[in-house]
Amino acid sequence: MTEVREADLLIHHAGIVAFDDAGTELGDASIAIVGNSIAWMGPTAESAKHFHARETIHATGLIAMPGFVDAHVHTAQQFLHGKIAAIRRRGELKSPMWSRYLIPFESGLESEDVYCSGLAAYASMISSGTTCFLEAGGPFTDEMGRAADEIGIRGRIALSTMDMDESIPRGSRFTTEEALKRNEELVKRWQHHPRVNAWLSLRQIMVNTTGLTRGMSALATQLDTPIHTHLAEGTYEVDYAISKWGLRPAEYMESIGALNANVHAAHSVLLTLNELDLYQARNVSACHCAFNNYKMGAPRVLEMLQRKIRLGLGTDGAATRGSLDMFEVVHAATVGQQAVGGTPYHIDPPITHEQMLRAAICGGARAARLERHIGSLEIGKLADLILVESTAHAQFPNYDPMITLAESTVGPNVRTVIIDGRVVMKDRVLLTVDLAAMKERLGRQYGVLMERFERAIA
Repeated sequence: MTEVREADLLIHHAGIVAFDDAGTELGDASIAIVGNSIAWMGPTAESAKHFHARETIHATGLIAMPGFVDAHVHTAQQFLHGKIAAIRRRGELKSPMWSRYLIPFESGLESEDVYCSGLAAYASMISSGTTCFLEAGGPFTDEMGRAADEIGIRGRIALSTMDMDESIPRGSRFTTEEALKRNEELVKRWQHHPRVNAWLSLRQIMVNTTGLTRGMSALATQLDTPIHTHLAEGTYEVDYAISKWGLRPAEYMESIGALNANVHAAHSVLLTLNELDLYQARNVSACHCAFNNYKMGAPRVLEMLQRKIRLGLGTDGAATRGSLDMFEVVHAATVGQQAVGGTPYHIDPPITHEQMLRAAICGGARAARLERHIGSLEIGKLADLILVESTAHAQFPNYDPMITLAESTVGPNVRTVIIDGRVVMKDRVLLTVDLAAMKERLGRQYGVLMERFERAIA
């Protein structure tokens, strides 16, 4: 006779799209969670033979799937939401955006601003189905970690690291030695947290000396910790690299021995075939930020996927495109690849919405170096999963669960979110943190932030 075990949480009557290698899809199924891991999945009719539970969720009409990894986000830029678009509407937007607007804004933030920005950003992520984020690098990183810890999301925080360019505000610039020291201390400070850890960061080759880049690469090997950086993002970066070193960005990184499996290269838009070869040979991971990358070039997403490069998808934060909804990122990435990789060659479609969704879920886990723990619903993996409605007007009728998820689902369709075995949002109500204090502070501080920003960019 089968022993009936106790589960901490039992989800009943869900559809399951597991995103595992076998392509498992189940109807009217149950998921048993013990501690922070998935202990069992199978027909709901058989669940009582195996488990009874302390807590039960009835998920009729809902689809269970893994949560997203946002593989490139700027936590500290959340309160720039809508501001850049307003500057663009006035016809005043100038390039490059990162140095003219984003760095000046970050330089004017206080620690409590970043904590509140983290709460706002992570609440937005959770509400649209993201269960893990990779921070690009920002100020007051411990405050990001505090917010992530309290709200219950999984994440990798990082410190914005620049050691040259006198135009960068002094509060955002370090000496090379200080940058290395603070990055190492940050990683060690967060290394034992069960959900929130720290990665190393290099902001961009234009503001990082060769000494810092080499030093950070050696530190990554020493600490066995990835480096989050921006690479091959825009024409300004390519022109800078060719002018200074006679090499393109990835080729420069290769020439100094800093392009390797520890590198997570956000954007990676303007890559030659040789640079793709380097990514593949050195096992570099990349992130396609579909809201923004098509403004900068024709991203080689299809080729990266064909080469099995570790490719995640990311929002790039709220500053340059307001939504942190990864379902929308998948839609934008799919349409974008049709435009640059399909239509010009009379190919329809070069990649389907279902394939791009799988790439986002599984590729995000690989980019986060967490594929053994998240990215699919399997026994023994961490219980980072979301329950998505499948009967909304825009989704009806639900002929195929995977197609419904890929083509007809957006963030507001996410009903319940479980991270590390803990229910952090249920029926669209955030359970972990009361955001009232954050919103009250923002109400008081928002005018000050915007005035400070306007002065900085004047």
